[in-house]
Amino acid sequence: MQKGKILVIDDEPKMCKILRFALEPTGQTVMTAENPEDGIELVKRERFDIVITDLKMPRKDGLYVLDVVKKESPSTEVILMTAYATAQNAVEAMKKGAYDYIIKPFEMDELKLKVRHIMEKRDLAVENVKLKRRLKDKYSLDNMVGLSGVMQEVYKMVEKVAPTDASTLIRGESGTGKELVAQAIHHLSPRASEPFVAVNCGALPESLLESELFGHEKGAFTGADKLKIGRFELAAGGTIFLDEIGEMSPTTQVKLLRVVQARQIERLGGTKPIEVKARLVAATNRNLEDMLKNNSFREDLYYRVNVFPINLPPLRQRKEDIPNLVKHFLEKLAGDASSIKNDALEALMQYRWPGNVRELENIIERALIIASGEEISKSDLPMHIRNLASVEGAATIEIPEDGLSLEQVEIDLIKNAILKANGNKSKAANLLGITRRRLYSMMQRFGIVDSE
Repeated sequence: MQKGKILVIDDEPKMCKILRFALEPTGQTVMTAENPEDGIELVKRERFDIVITDLKMPRKDGLYVLDVVKKESPSTEVILMTAYATAQNAVEAMKKGAYDYIIKPFEMDELKLKVRHIMEKRDLAVENVKLKRRLKDKYSLDNMVGLSGVMQEVYKMVEKVAPTDASTLIRGESGTGKELVAQAIHHLSPRASEPFVAVNCGALPESLLESELFGHEKGAFTGADKLKIGRFELAAGGTIFLDEIGEMSPTTQVKLLRVVQARQIERLGGTKPIEVKARLVAATNRNLEDMLKNNSFREDLYYRVNVFPINLPPLRQRKEDIPNLVKHFLEKLAGDASSIKNDALEALMQYRWPGNVRELENIIERALIIASGEEISKSDLPMHIRNLASVEGAATIEIPEDGLSLEQVEIDLIKNAILKANGNKSKAANLLGITRRRLYSMMQRFGIVDSE
């Protein structure tokens, strides 16, 4: 229990001293006032966690103090002390917002217990606020790194759809951050306090996927030795995220369609319909329109899940975001202990990133290990990225007004690579990002001999 600040208001000076001497050893800061007017002035000037006040006092009573405290500081808890307790007084005090009342004479341990409960409640509330802030920060749009125009459009779409219950389909290549978008939608929605449940439809075979989604009754099939609650039930009033929905079998698609239409499920082996309250967010890296044409994805399900589509661009279409993404991953993986050299960043900017943001994070993590957590240089990057950067760098040639010969550019690149590799053809091929066999073929085509 953390320390708190307590104000005691009682027109009996002796009672003020007794309570201060009793509560201060518990770690609390205790101030006293011997009349309600002085106590109210203190409440207006300072913030208290608890006010302990006598009910019967001259001029202003404890209920008046309670009204003022709740107006000035709603989070402050009030305990009323009285030697004339009645049920009516107690009900009136609780209606006005008192935490509790205590009857004089009372055991000091009884008051200490009430104070302890209030402070524990306060500590829990503070921790909950911190937790919610961390969750919001973790899954907010601020955590989705990207200042490019295409990402700004994604943010706008997320902010528009999050407050609604519309089924959302997130589309994009593997590694573009589809689940992160789904989490942002959930945590920016009125359902944020409810569960977010993710299911990868491509990671499970058909039989297991149905059981995961809808659950099963005990004895529903061989090995079903106990009841299993499905993901739709676990999501309750939150969000269920079906990742890679395009991998779902036609049979499971039919069952999912029924769930989306009727808002009910039946566990495998069960007969009792169970209401579904969760919001549906799905994602895919496949072309569902092509799947519609070859009947591998149901048209009616497509229109049910594709109410609000969000398209995530591949990293190669937003390369201007790479510096910020690199900075984000460096901070995430190593704090302020690491940085990246310009030559390494330039090499990353020239790569096409088939694995998108996930591949970039993996490469930064690998480079940090090689660099021992210090500054990342180009030599810490994988060879295929370094080689590509060498080729791209060599090919950065200003095209004159009268044009140039592409064949001559290739010849110059090959000669420069062989020269840089000191005649080693394997190394020259690596520098150009091609095979040794292809290098020899190009040398033969362009008439480049070994002596050169």
